[in-house]
Amino acid sequence: MRSKERYAQWKSLVPILYDWLANHSLMWPSLSCRWGLQLEQGTYKSRQRIYLSEQTDGSYPNTLVVYNCEVIKPRTAAAEHISQFDEQGRSPFIKKHKTIVHPGEVNRIRELPQNSKIVATHTDSPEVYIWNLETQPNRATLIGAAHSRPDLVLGGHTENAEFALALNPTSPLVLSGGKDAKVILWSIEDQLTARKEMASSKPAASSGAKHAGSSAGSASTLDKSAQSSPSVIEPLGVFIGHSATVEDVQFRPSSSKEFCSVGDDSCLIFWDARTGTSPAIKVEKAHNADLHCVDWNFHDENYLLTGSADSSVKLFDHRKLSVNGYGAPIETFRGHSAAVLCVQWCPDRGSVFGSSAEDGLLNIWDYSKVNKPEELGYSRTNGNTPPPGLFFQHAGHRDKVVDFHWDSSDPWTVMSVSDDCNTPGGGGTLQIWRMNDMIYRPEDEVLAELASAFPLTKNLSAATSA
Repeated sequence: MRSKERYAQWKSLVPILYDWLANHSLMWPSLSCRWGLQLEQGTYKSRQRIYLSEQTDGSYPNTLVVYNCEVIKPRTAAAEHISQFDEQGRSPFIKKHKTIVHPGEVNRIRELPQNSKIVATHTDSPEVYIWNLETQPNRATLIGAAHSRPDLVLGGHTENAEFALALNPTSPLVLSGGKDAKVILWSIEDQLTARKEMASSKPAASSGAKHAGSSAGSASTLDKSAQSSPSVIEPLGVFIGHSATVEDVQFRPSSSKEFCSVGDDSCLIFWDARTGTSPAIKVEKAHNADLHCVDWNFHDENYLLTGSADSSVKLFDHRKLSVNGYGAPIETFRGHSAAVLCVQWCPDRGSVFGSSAEDGLLNIWDYSKVNKPEELGYSRTNGNTPPPGLFFQHAGHRDKVVDFHWDSSDPWTVMSVSDDCNTPGGGGTLQIWRMNDMIYRPEDEVLAELASAFPLTKNLSAATSA
């Protein structure tokens, strides 16, 4: 009942809190979401690819899905429009573009920073799959349909690798962790180069005889090709140091040789491929429970975030990670009431990050405000005093928020997905949203704008500055 009240209160505040919001009901939950290639820029909106999945109950195949999304520009959407949505309805801004029949459920999607058409997926198996989403055929999700054929398969895990997955910002490298407690590194550079050369040498013709997935007639050909086995790529290195499942991995933003990992052993481990396959630094008890997620700050590489089953987020300084071998965070953020599933730094401001959890909340924090409560521009959706650093709370999901992703092409725009299996109606929810810019902009700038638009607020501005 409490979550229902929170959601009702949030919905009543949508026109005030948001510059734009798109709500899209999903038949099946998506456990991961990613922004892809921006296709075009317009005066009032842009068009961009987004990548989701469909985790089914087994009656239909699991899929990897490419959508086209229209992203509305700041200060363009009317307040009435963003507040008038149906929880069970589909957003007109989000259209399905292509479906890939995935071998197993899609637990994690990660795009290649150098070419966002290339993605890696984790599933309920030891393999990592690599897909070129532009060249993969469109498939119908028929009962019993054969799996689509991955462009590459990365082998090396001896047990299932379901969640820990990262692609390097500077080189086409893939990093993974799994239940075998291993962290594994691959390069796909040679394969991508070879495929690019093959594609450029082919005569321009006849692959377009039938539009991909346009008819059931082409499905038999696809099913036949799906039965052949793709190339399996062997690892560059297998890194041993965890004692339980590795839940997340992350590259150092400026390096192809340095990375970190977290796991169910409560450890945060740093690795350097130049010095071997043993831990470079091992932080014991980074949290008092399983660690689910980690993110490395690309604005300032001294800082990392970790999220845990203990419902907290911790901020670590790489220059001073531990005391007597145990984790010594510089800040601990407590604004969730259940396990934290995802943390990610904001691309638009180096001190801002988001965290999502099983409590259905996506919290936005600013660590630079922790010791400055008078500067906190927090949006109260529940009437409680916010914990230090928390300045916005997205309460639009009615069940656990399993993943979210900041849009690097459109400032302060976020995509988030929830698994609504425990909510009436089931399925999942995709939301794309951007908070009102008056929430995160400097206070003096906001007051100056208000004073210009509404002269009566000049007294407020003067009193604040005094």
